Amino acid sequence: MVKVSSPGHLHTGNPDLSGDMGRLYGTVGFAIETPRLGIEVREADKDRSNDEDALRFLKRFRESYEFPPVKVEIKSSIPKWVGVGFHTTLALSLGKAVSELYDLNLSLEDIALAMRRGLITALGFYALKVGGFIYEGGFPLRKRERVVPPLIFRGDMPNDWLFVVTIPETPRKALAEVRKREDEILGNLKKMPPELADRLSRIVLMKILPAFVERDVKTFGEGLYQFNHLLGEFWSDYQENVYCCDLVNEGIRLMLENAHCACQTSWGPTFYGLVEGKTQAERLKSLVEGFLRENGDGGEVFITRVDNRGMVVEHG
Repeated sequence: MVKVSSPGHLHTGNPDLSGDMGRLYGTVGFAIETPRLGIEVREADKDRSNDEDALRFLKRFRESYEFPPVKVEIKSSIPKWVGVGFHTTLALSLGKAVSELYDLNLSLEDIALAMRRGLITALGFYALKVGGFIYEGGFPLRKRERVVPPLIFRGDMPNDWLFVVTIPETPRKALAEVRKREDEILGNLKKMPPELADRLSRIVLMKILPAFVERDVKTFGEGLYQFNHLLGEFWSDYQENVYCCDLVNEGIRLMLENAHCACQTSWGPTFYGLVEGKTQAERLKSLVEGFLRENGDGGEVFITRVDNRGMVVEHG
């Protein structure tokens, strides 16, 4: 038996959706300790699992590699379709577990290419491979989905820099339907004006990365918010406004008044704020929980550190 424990992730955004310099996307984001995917994979008489997506990814993996049947059990899960990385994390973790179980000697890059995950945006790939704060450099247009985008920067996040993460319940169903059409949307995505890609890239290079290296949490948070907000304006044709819905718009505003940044991850509805220390984190968590109650919305609010380790594999 092989056990794999893998972090979810928070997406901040992609600096270049223009492609006029020969590359697309790139990603800024974070591996996080919570939520975390835990799976166990063992030999079996036929493929079986307590999760339909695991069976789907097993079938896809078999298109590239031969191996005996397995039983896949999800022991702890990441929420699906909320922007924290369930499908990529599951696919890569499953491939790694199978490779370890049957001595296939596959790299994580081999697994990503076979699973066809982590090739457009590689945040989920690097969250598992190296953890931490991540900036990857996008893929060459001529090699779309044939290579894993390169890692440009990776750093350990300080332990007292904490995220307060909110997953509101009401928008989840609508956003799940959008995510099911994600490939179609991305395939027909409008081209980003080069001057916007220039601005986004400059925020990453001249504000976010230097502030992280200097441990200037205030400037780092400002850069994350500016970057994410500008991208939200670009994506507004595909969602209700700058963010995915009015509830998240208001939640972002509340967080911004009480944190160093407030961002939506991917398509949402998950949004998050960055604070220093447990006291500030607990205070913000309480404020956001009150906000959800006042707006009649259920959901989950939790505090998490960045996961600076990545995927953990154990043999049982």
